[in-house]
Amino acid sequence: MARRKKVYEGKAKILYEGPEPGTLVQYFKDDSSPTVAAPSTLEGKGVLNNRLSEFFMAGLNQIGVPTHFIRRLNMREQLVRMAEIIPLEVVVRNFSAGPMVTRLGIPEGTQLPRPIVEYYYKDDKLNSPLVAEEHIVAFGWANQQDLDDVVALALRVNDFLSGVMMGVGIRLADFRIEVGRIWEGDFMRLIVADEISPDSCRLWDMRLPERPDGSVPDPQPLADVYTELARRLGVLPSNVTHQMKPTLIN
Repeated sequence: MARRKKVYEGKAKILYEGPEPGTLVQYFKDDSSPTVAAPSTLEGKGVLNNRLSEFFMAGLNQIGVPTHFIRRLNMREQLVRMAEIIPLEVVVRNFSAGPMVTRLGIPEGTQLPRPIVEYYYKDDKLNSPLVAEEHIVAFGWANQQDLDDVVALALRVNDFLSGVMMGVGIRLADFRIEVGRIWEGDFMRLIVADEISPDSCRLWDMRLPERPDGSVPDPQPLADVYTELARRLGVLPSNVTHQMKPTLIN
């Protein structure tokens, strides 16, 4: 069997040339982000993230939010559309958590008046710094129309994910997506690319036992997040079990 040509390898995924022009095969690894307080390799994580990303991407496609996802090929791989990735991590925040607490002093868990969209420049050497729209336009990473479309896309993803998570007793505090450009003839449009999985979401469990006084505690990070999320959504392969923690996004 001929060896596939590797196009890109990141922390959690490998991209190979696809079987047709304009396609890629996305392979999900078990490797964990260095920022996770867990072993560098988590057995079965790639299998679950493949299933979870398929679930979310296919759902977005069905409601008219364009993504790069075409179909799942096997337990660890999916066929995706090739896209020109805008070098930004687009973060949508619904609640104060992580660096927002540190930067602005807003108590963790505070519901924000409205979803806030932030941009981080994708560069691991610089630790993906927070950037403003002025930086993005000035340095040519995207134009103002692109940014308007990115915000609209991100907020639609937020509506979908928040509703799905709420339906299984999970609060979506924040999440990160990547956006890519594709061309259909002379027409360019933006699509959701990369993946949507616990690696790129901050999830809080709303199904917690009552305190002795009858009150319900504040939501806490979802325990065993990969397995538990897949179980609640009904996409858990029967032969994968483990205990993991999610990547905390910027």
